[in-house]
Amino acid sequence: MYPLIRRYLHRVDLFMLLLCAACSVLSVVVLMSIGQTQLGSNNKASVQLIASLLGMMLALVFSTADYHALARAWPLHGVVAWGLVLPTLFLHNVNTGLLTVGYDAGGTSNYSWYRVGGMTFQPAELAKISFILTLALHLSRVRGQVNRPRNLLLVLLHILLPVAAIHIQGDDGTALVFLGIGFIMLYAGGLSHWLAAGGLAAGIVGGSALLALRPGLLKGYQFKRILAVLTPDDPALADITYQQNKGAMAIGTGGLTGQGLFSGEHIFVPNAWNDFIFAYLANVLGFVGAAAVLVLLLALCLRTLQIGLRCPDALGCNICVGIFAALFLQCVINLGMNLQVLPVIGVTLPFFSAGGSSVVMMYLCIGIVLSVGMNTRRSKLDMQRII
Repeated sequence: MYPLIRRYLHRVDLFMLLLCAACSVLSVVVLMSIGQTQLGSNNKASVQLIASLLGMMLALVFSTADYHALARAWPLHGVVAWGLVLPTLFLHNVNTGLLTVGYDAGGTSNYSWYRVGGMTFQPAELAKISFILTLALHLSRVRGQVNRPRNLLLVLLHILLPVAAIHIQGDDGTALVFLGIGFIMLYAGGLSHWLAAGGLAAGIVGGSALLALRPGLLKGYQFKRILAVLTPDDPALADITYQQNKGAMAIGTGGLTGQGLFSGEHIFVPNAWNDFIFAYLANVLGFVGAAAVLVLLLALCLRTLQIGLRCPDALGCNICVGIFAALFLQCVINLGMNLQVLPVIGVTLPFFSAGGSSVVMMYLCIGIVLSVGMNTRRSKLDMQRII
């Protein structure tokens, strides 16, 4: 037993596990502070702690799995993940006993949730992992030939169909993350620089023209959230800008070391435990705490990308690029929301924002990255023995 544990610890990326553990510990402490100063209970912190412990265990289990087998098992996880997503496209707040299908958690016509008793689950988080695995497998099979028209068309369909499904759910923030993951993986998988630049330009111009011709594509509150970034002082948008204004104020008044955890002397930010946990954290822990969070998340992103670049296998590299893209995009979008440079679109900060399903699924992603790293180390050791 002990030799197996020693061999596992020798091969697993302990640095990545420590980064994840540090993020979770800091998240739970901050949520306890929010619970005592705003909510009057530690329910959010308790759920986060349980989700983090469960996620860590699943990450350790998945780190021992063969990522090739996980990718090839796409009929299984694809059917399960998208089988949970698809009912929410048509069923909105449908109650069946303890279960609510297509639950609108925030009152914004986002029907992407399931509610079981008092717990909520977002199947798009599971679908995100399946999407990365299947797209990585697809790109590895067309390696070196991705720019051929037929191959490129099929890959684009592979990306755009899931994005469309998540959009129909009403979760445009997650749809945007899916789109970003897909195109970053496609570019890393060999997409021509000219095609990438042309596609990006066409997307920006075409999207702008479409919104200009059909502004009704955006829901009313979505259009107002964009205006709130452009004109944050507009009194007509006071109800929309309130949260972001409070978030920016909280970050700006944190000082070097902050107002202090559990002190209660902090700038109130609505829903600080969710999308705006960074603003609360920056206020109570100051520049030092905010910088620590940024360093932890940046190190986690770079470590994920480093493991992918070291992998000699195209599939493993593609998987790590996809998980890096998910982490990086969520961080950038969430921090942009907190800093009032991007509109609020409901994207959480990985490992920090309260939410059991998102935390567990993020740890599952880390487990798959660890699997790629362990397989790479095993291959190198085998080569050394042969030499």
